[in-house]
Order: sequence, then C-alpha cells, then structure tokens
Amino acid sequence: MASLLSPNTITLHQKPKIICFSPLKPTSRSSICPSSKSNRSSNSGRCNAFLDNIPDDLLDQSLFQSPIFQSTFGQFQRATEDLSDMQRWGLLVFGGLTWIYLTARPGVLIGAIDAYLFAPLQLVFDSLIGRRNLKRTDFVIGDKLGEGSFGVVYSGAIVPKNAVVEDRGLKRGRGNGKSLELDGRFKEKVILKKVKIGVQGAEEFGDYEEWFNYRLSRAAPETCAEFLGSFVADKTNSQFTKGGKWLVWKFEGDRTLADYMKDRTFPFNLETYMFGRVLEGEDSTKRSALIIKQILRQIITSLKKIHDTGIVHRDVKPANLVLTKRGQIKLIDFGAATDLRIGKNYVPNRTLLDPDYCPPELYVLPEETPSPPPEPIAALLSPILWQLNSPDLFDMYSAGIVLLQMAIPTLRSISGLKNFNMEIKTAQYDLNKWREYTRLRSDFTILDLDSGRGWDLATKLISERGFLRRGRLSAAAALRHPYFLLGGDQAAAVLSRLSLTK
Repeated sequence: MASLLSPNTITLHQKPKIICFSPLKPTSRSSICPSSKSNRSSNSGRCNAFLDNIPDDLLDQSLFQSPIFQSTFGQFQRATEDLSDMQRWGLLVFGGLTWIYLTARPGVLIGAIDAYLFAPLQLVFDSLIGRRNLKRTDFVIGDKLGEGSFGVVYSGAIVPKNAVVEDRGLKRGRGNGKSLELDGRFKEKVILKKVKIGVQGAEEFGDYEEWFNYRLSRAAPETCAEFLGSFVADKTNSQFTKGGKWLVWKFEGDRTLADYMKDRTFPFNLETYMFGRVLEGEDSTKRSALIIKQILRQIITSLKKIHDTGIVHRDVKPANLVLTKRGQIKLIDFGAATDLRIGKNYVPNRTLLDPDYCPPELYVLPEETPSPPPEPIAALLSPILWQLNSPDLFDMYSAGIVLLQMAIPTLRSISGLKNFNMEIKTAQYDLNKWREYTRLRSDFTILDLDSGRGWDLATKLISERGFLRRGRLSAAAALRHPYFLLGGDQAAAVLSRLSLTK
C-alpha cells in the first residue's frame, strides 16, 4: 500500500515480478526504472532487458498514453496539485462512490438529465410538430374497446386535413369501426381513451397516465404504445363532453393478452405472432411451453426497463398487456403507476390495485413510509429507498400470476382465479403447499417441463416478501433464471426469422 501512496516509490521486484507504481503520476517508459543512483547501474540492464520484451507500440498505445487519459489526468493533477497523495486517493474514492450512488437504481443522474434536459426538449419538439396542440376535430371515434373505473377506450382514426367530419355522413359512436376500416381516407388509426367526468379520482388518474406516457416515451419507448398526446373537448355532442379529457395513442393493436387467453386455442393463437410461423418438429405441449415462455420473457423484460427508471406499474395483468401486429407485448394503462424516483403518484396508505393480481403486501412501500419530500430531495434519496424496500417486487408477483394463468387453463376464468387467490392465501402464499392440497383441477404439465424450471420460477415470483422485504425475484434476477437462460424460445424465434428471410 505504501508503494501506491508514494509517487516516487516505483520498484521492480524479482520475487514476485510485480511493477508497483502510483496512479496519481503519469507512467512513462523511463519512470518504470528505479531512479536511485546506487541501484541504477545494477538494475539498468535488468530494467532494459525487461522493457525490451515489451513492444514499443504497446506502451505508446496504452491507456496511460491515450489523449483522453492524458487530458483528464492533467486536469485532475492541476486541480489537486496542492493535495497530498492520501487526499487525492480520498477524493478519487469519494468521486467513485458518488458516481455509483448517482447511477444506481432508480438513477438520480439520468433522472435529472431527463427532467431538466430531455423533457423540455420533448415539449419543444412536440409543440413544433403539433402534438401538444391536438383538437377534437382531429379525430373520429370508432368502436368502444373497453371500459375501466376511470376511462373508456375507443378505436379511432386521424381525420385528414382535407376532410371535414360533419360533411362525411359518418356519425361518431359505437359500431363505426368497420366504417372506419372501409373508408380509404382514414389511413392513420389510433386508440383513444376518454377520461370519465364526475368520477372521483378520474381526472387525477388521467393526468398521471399522461405524465407517465410522456416519461416512458423518453426513458423506455419500446415498453408501451406510442403516445401521441391529449386534448380537451371544446363542445358536447354524441361522444364528446365539453371539458372532457382524451388521451391518444398510435394504433399498435386492439387486442390484449386477456382477449387472446379467452380463446380456447390459446396459446396457439399467438404462435405466429411470437415466432412468425407454426413451430414444426415439436409436440403440442412443448409448443405451448415455448409460446408462453416467449410471452413471459417480453413481459418481464419490459418490467425490468420501467423498473430501471424508477417506475412501478402496480396493475400488471393480461388486460393491460396489448399485443402488436409485430408480436410485441406492450404495457398499457399507467394510471396506477408510481415513479418512486421523485414520488410521483405515491400517497402513503393509498393504493390502486386489482385484488386478483396484487401481492399480499398490498402496498408498493411500507405503510409507515412518509409522504415524499420535494422532487429534487426525493430523487436524491431514492436509491436508499429503493435498496431498502425493493418496490419493483410488487409487479413481479403480478407477473407470476400471469405465468400461472397462461400455463394452467383452469386459472384463466374469473372464478378459477378467485378460488386460487383464496387458496394461496390459506397456504400463506407458499405455492408448493398450495399445489399439495388445491381442489382446482390444475394441469401442471407445462410448468413441469425441463425438470420443473417453470414451476420453480413461479414459486420464486408468487411468494411473500421475506427478510429485508426480499424473498421474491426481481425482473433482472428472473431473466437470469434457468427457465429463460436454458430455454429454447429464443432459439426458435431466431430460426423463424432466418427461415422467413430465405
């Protein structure tokens, strides 16, 4: 250690042959040799012989000789020239630890860059292209696709600039989906959500969903549908209510995983979406397992990406997973999400959840967690909060329920899922205990394939939080599980792409 702290203590030992030098001084070919007069004559030949075995270009092109290193190192030396070596080491260690802290999940540094640079730039860019100036007359409404507690979702289309809605004879309202498809003037399809008026919490829910969609469009755009913006209706008619808020997304698909799971042919009805073709040379059970594995891989990969930004979805379920025409699974409905980097949409003792998919802890953070401080302070403290509480594990329980539903047909029905939740609670959220005494006619064949890797993953997702609020796999840990690492779904997907390109 002494040799590291002293810039002049540079020695070449025979046993063992180790070159010791201080990283606080630039290293050159001449500085490697000892400078002591008494040792110079005896060691010069030995040092030269040692250096002769090292190619000159290796020394010249090393990290120490690179222009970037020399420039940075020179600035560091000038800034710390009045400090001792010990103080320099302390400064380096402090800088390294600070960098690790600022880049640790959920990312204080990248969050600040996003909030103070990317968000304003996005606002300017969207304003220039008109996304922040959407109007009611820009869209025509088609069929109703679904309804939740705070909003109603419709299909729709963007009205071309040269078309007038009132002159076309196409009335807005239900049943217009086929008319929109047949009308050749409507090329750009969209999905619209009407935020309910007069429902407590609906307006706040809509504002949060808009904020999270903008946030994810910058931080993890591949995890959710492309968000086009919002508008407020300026008049009341058959579909619009004056003052009502509407959110708009680019159309990427109008069927969710829940819609496909209702079909008795599931998961084979998603085989061509996942792999581009029907898998050949595999029996039906193996094909089912590969399709389900590919779906779950996409879900957990998306969760990992949003968790890395500090966002917890809090409402992961098949109805909130839309399938695109390209076979991508994307998350939707971020009204219940929370950004724990800055405390966005987090209120202690209040939670938004679906009881069929939520974990036993019910809250994303312990109930005694105080209200978040101002955003800059919350962001600075967020790595500590995240490390102590692992809030991302809230979503992973829900992902485990989705896995069970896909793999066990009896759990896809509403009654089957509710019975499962009652039984798993009785079993203290121990999936192995539940399997021993469940009265449901459950088929575990798919999960038991490949030495039960799927079942093992499910038991590590559907569980109570253990010591230090751990005990459940994170998204990153789940993707490292043998179920995925040793799975054949990725190989099948690659082979399918290769066969399609021939």
